[in-house]
Amino acid sequence: MSILVLISGIFLAAALLTGLTKSLAPRLRLLDTPGSRSAHSCPTPSGGGVSIAFLFLLVAGYYFSVGLIPLGEFMALCGGGLIAVLGLLDDLGHLALRWRLSAQFLAAGWVVFWLGGVAPIGFGQLQLQWPWLLNGLAVFALVWLLNLYNFMDGIDGIAGGELVFVSAVALFFLLSGHDETGSVLTATLLSAGAGFLLWNWPPAKIFMGDAGSSFIGFILGVLALLTMHHGSMTVWTWLLLLGVFVADATVTLLSRFFGGGNWYEGHASHAYQKAAKQYRSHAKVTIAVILINCLWLAPLAWLSIKRPELGIYLSMAGIVPLVVVAIRLEAGKVAGRHLEQQR
Repeated sequence: MSILVLISGIFLAAALLTGLTKSLAPRLRLLDTPGSRSAHSCPTPSGGGVSIAFLFLLVAGYYFSVGLIPLGEFMALCGGGLIAVLGLLDDLGHLALRWRLSAQFLAAGWVVFWLGGVAPIGFGQLQLQWPWLLNGLAVFALVWLLNLYNFMDGIDGIAGGELVFVSAVALFFLLSGHDETGSVLTATLLSAGAGFLLWNWPPAKIFMGDAGSSFIGFILGVLALLTMHHGSMTVWTWLLLLGVFVADATVTLLSRFFGGGNWYEGHASHAYQKAAKQYRSHAKVTIAVILINCLWLAPLAWLSIKRPELGIYLSMAGIVPLVVVAIRLEAGKVAGRHLEQQR
């Protein structure tokens, strides 16, 4: 099956499945009702990201059955199934933090086990090669990434747009590096994300939900580990591609933690949420993030592929300005009034 055929088929299937989910959401109790932290003003169907998780796991199962994906990598990818189910349960009814985190760490440990550990990470001319430290960092990174992506799914189009960007650029790199397995998987995410985005672009007709955002963050982390094993991409390339999300979520979390706030509870104080409030538009902020990704982070990510020994320095050059922007927008600081945005 060619990449173009795969992309076309999954795009169409994702668009249809997301539309079906939108129709069934009220009956399934998958409705996002506005609250004090909401950026929308009326109940909206949620759970649209289920189509992305379903199609991705279906394609992974097919390519495993024909021998393209090895057993260990397929089992690692299946860890995303647990994350999707966990997110869906949370969408249907709030799950206690301790149960969510326990299951997330279990899934992350499952991934690292089936991948046989983590490939060494280069820091300039030095390499981190201690298996126990690499494995521990990978587990925490996977849990952080899935929660990070969930945190950043707060305005129309931003999480879907990020998925399409990251997958498209990663697909270009992986095709150039002749990584067939990675190419198939990122092509699936790209097309499924684009099909969902048809319904989620501002003003959104359906939201991704925890089932989608948590799954996407987790699977992108698994793909990062997988491509590091293949030697086709580095951790620094992935960090650059996800730079906007990493900078905003990390600054927000640290600000809330050191500011004495309930950092583990939902809020509306991310930099992108404050920008959406300031400019009174979800579309403007989502488009701005896409432009930053394409004009700033993508070229640096390409350089990190060409000059992997400079990866850590390129990552710092790419992300530090984004951290400064998040700080200037006072990410993590709670405003005196609620975020009020029209979806």
